[in-house]
Amino acid sequence: MANLEALRRRLTFAWFYLFKPPWDSGIPAPELVREIAARPPGNALDLGCGTGTNVRYLAERGWRVTGLDFIPAAIAKAKRKTRGLEERVTLLVADVTTLAQLALPGPYDLALDMGCFHSLTESGRAGYVTGLKRWLKPGGRFLLYAFQPEAGHKLWGLTRAQVEALFREGFTLTNYEQGTGRPSAWYYFERTSDL
Repeated sequence: MANLEALRRRLTFAWFYLFKPPWDSGIPAPELVREIAARPPGNALDLGCGTGTNVRYLAERGWRVTGLDFIPAAIAKAKRKTRGLEERVTLLVADVTTLAQLALPGPYDLALDMGCFHSLTESGRAGYVTGLKRWLKPGGRFLLYAFQPEAGHKLWGLTRAQVEALFREGFTLTNYEQGTGRPSAWYYFERTSDL
């Protein structure tokens, strides 16, 4: 059943990337802009980077950025969008649920997820969290944007309590903001030491 759900998810996203996905605004997230305004550049990881809008924004501001997406068409578009910034950008077709097993140019000071985590299966979320703990430095920041449950939309959505429970080991929630439009939220975590 989990394999069938993973295949359905992959096909759904592959179909969206044949066109312009509805979530691809082409502008960096204001929450990301605000977060890095007072931070020196470092290494960043964009999980489910899509067409690379946030990857490009970070790279233009001096960050070394790794963008991951499991849809080859998304990564192809991200490569076009980040042309000329290849020295600062690594883009990989990769599944975030196997993050711990990937060979990445980390560790990272900052990780960003705008709408990937909430679409994962339960087992996929566990693999994602394990991998993020491996790659994000202690003291590193993790910005997560996720849908919350709403009537009639049973596929995706996590309550605040669910998100906090999934990240309770190795992370501290430092800020929470309710999203606008459909039920959603921004979660700001800091990676704690495992000692």
